[in-house]
Amino acid sequence: MFKPFILLLKPLFQFCMLLWYLCIKVTAPDVFIVQNPPSVPTLMVVKWASWLRNSAFIVDWHNFGYTLLALSLGRNSRFVAVYRWFERHYGRMADGSLCVTSVMQHELAQNWGIKAAVLYDQPPEFFHPALLEEKHELFCRLDKYITQPHGIRDCASHGMGNHNLNETLFTTLVDGTISLKPNRPALIVSSTSWTPDEDFSILLEAAVMYDRRVAAILNENDSDLEEGVWKEITDERKCLYPRLLFVITGKGPEKEKYEEKIRRLHLKRVAFRTMWLSAEDYPLLLGSADLGVCLHTSSSGLDLPMKVVDMFGCGLPVCAVAYSCIKELVKVEENGLLFSSSSELADELLMLFKGFPDECNVLKSLRNGALQMGSSRWATEWEEHAKPLISEVISHSLK
Repeated sequence: MFKPFILLLKPLFQFCMLLWYLCIKVTAPDVFIVQNPPSVPTLMVVKWASWLRNSAFIVDWHNFGYTLLALSLGRNSRFVAVYRWFERHYGRMADGSLCVTSVMQHELAQNWGIKAAVLYDQPPEFFHPALLEEKHELFCRLDKYITQPHGIRDCASHGMGNHNLNETLFTTLVDGTISLKPNRPALIVSSTSWTPDEDFSILLEAAVMYDRRVAAILNENDSDLEEGVWKEITDERKCLYPRLLFVITGKGPEKEKYEEKIRRLHLKRVAFRTMWLSAEDYPLLLGSADLGVCLHTSSSGLDLPMKVVDMFGCGLPVCAVAYSCIKELVKVEENGLLFSSSSELADELLMLFKGFPDECNVLKSLRNGALQMGSSRWATEWEEHAKPLISEVISHSLK
């Protein structure tokens, strides 16, 4: 009942605070660059501030705010319609625009009357492939979280006893030399906000399918005890298909619901861990993993997931949900794969990890592609695409 009034009061307060800060608190800049969304009241405030301070005004389009609002209020809401009008009206008043995809550039030009330059997101320098020593130290720090399953024993906790600085689930330290275990699980990382717009059930269903299909390929019976399977996996130096350990990072409203579902799965070759990592450890985890999974589906269908950009910065290949513009980032069979269903994702996991860790050539090829894609950094992208636009806008504002 009170939600619409709260939606009105919050931007009024933000309007006053932002206008005071931009017009009084800070020194007048040559140009204001504002990221959109959020649109209300930010675009209006920055436009007014640019008038009052005689500065240029550039909008950096990362998505459309009205499409995000529509996720909670519905596409037919009057508030969504008003929000879209506001966003379009003040967006067109900018002196210049940047956007994150070619598809968004086309949408802005055709339907909004806005000319924008494409500036693709790039990973910060601290996203890079982890060294072997960094991997071992990270796994030592995370050992108690990795070997502690969600209420039951599983394939990632079996055989791991007391905390030992010389051995982790993935690495060993012998006579000062660190090495990766040949029978280690494949480490798969996914970052999620645990919200309805990221369908985590796709990943759970794919994990179940992988587990069952591997059992069928190896002619295992449902009656085979999990303990026996785990012992064979951990004792043998090579398996046709590895165990999979999914580490899911992030916080959100549906986390507990899915953790309960995970506890009820009872899989033989797949395990899940949910974590909230420090800003230092998250890039190291990406740099230590074997595959990234992205469940992001854009509210507008026009933006790209920053989490995939960070994964590529770490040389991590990605399996991502397919949608309209994702191919601008994930190049199929070059740096990753796309899927539209849990069955497709399960097929990709089977294909990528067959023969892991030494004989999975497709995965190695995708990793090389991810390394190449992630080698581009902010400085180059900024110099080529953002700086010319900003210089042009400033020069026009001075005339």
